[in-house]
Amino acid sequence: AVDVNERARDLCAANAARNGITNVRVARPDDVPDDVRFGAIWSNPAIRIGKAALHEMLLRWLGRLVPGGEAILVVHKHLGSDSLQTWLTGQAFPPTRLASSAGYRILRVTARSD
Repeated sequence: AVDVNERARDLCAANAARNGITNVRVARPDDVPDDVRFGAIWSNPAIRIGKAALHEMLLRWLGRLVPGGEAILVVHKHLGSDSLQTWLTGQAFPPTRLASSAGYRILRVTARSD
């Protein structure tokens, strides 16, 4: 589990321990080695950090998906989910909308096949 927020990391570690899950590692983004790849990414991305920072963050992590890997993103319509879908498509990460409810969009993005 990777998060910039220390409280979120602490809660993740505590929840894993409380539930007897022993294969969870919790880290800050900069502590994840560059060669680590992911089969799945689950994220409610930090939309409010601004488009440039958001786009940089998404490219950093989506580019680390293994072949066949996927990311599930939860984004509110009023926070730009539709424009994010357009941008992702332009970056060769075309999303699929899995669900939409109460203004939230759940998007699936699959690894590039470069």
